[in-house]
Amino acid sequence: MTTTKKNSERLIKKYPNRRLYDTQTSSYITLTDVKQLVLENEEFVVFDAKTDEDLTRSILLQIILEEESNGTPMFSSAALSQIIRYYGHTMQGMMGSYLEKNIQAFIDIQNKLAENSKGFYEGKPFSPEMWTQFMNVQGPMMQGMMSNYIEQSKGLFIQMQEQMQSQTKNMFGTFPFAPPFDKTKK
Repeated sequence: MTTTKKNSERLIKKYPNRRLYDTQTSSYITLTDVKQLVLENEEFVVFDAKTDEDLTRSILLQIILEEESNGTPMFSSAALSQIIRYYGHTMQGMMGSYLEKNIQAFIDIQNKLAENSKGFYEGKPFSPEMWTQFMNVQGPMMQGMMSNYIEQSKGLFIQMQEQMQSQTKNMFGTFPFAPPFDKTKK
């Protein structure tokens, strides 16, 4: 971590009693407070006060778990099951990157829509209530755009997989391997 990055990130220490201590405000905070830091785009890191282990991801996952347990979950059981299946799979790294890029694409689309709509609301940023109203009207169009994007991504992913298979066949096709054993023949 560079010195510049250390200075710009807020340091939160987690103590053995499971309490979180914000070194910037010199006070104990809750997961709700950490969630607020995320919502405010505040840069922070969470370290174990005893071992110095980086716990930031763990804390963020706890926040997601709480959010998923309350109200309307973002992920279906099927989606979570699919994500779990990729752990330990050779495609694990690619799946993480794929999800991250798709979330970023969604954020970019949302930002572009907000930017294009500034004139409608006298230059004020969209509040959550305004987004709800907007999505009630534009929801089907937005879902169509996202569906098209996802279909294109799926097509590119399948095409990449086929290219990798083809390259593997070409690379190993020159080796004199015996054909696979056919269990139907005796």
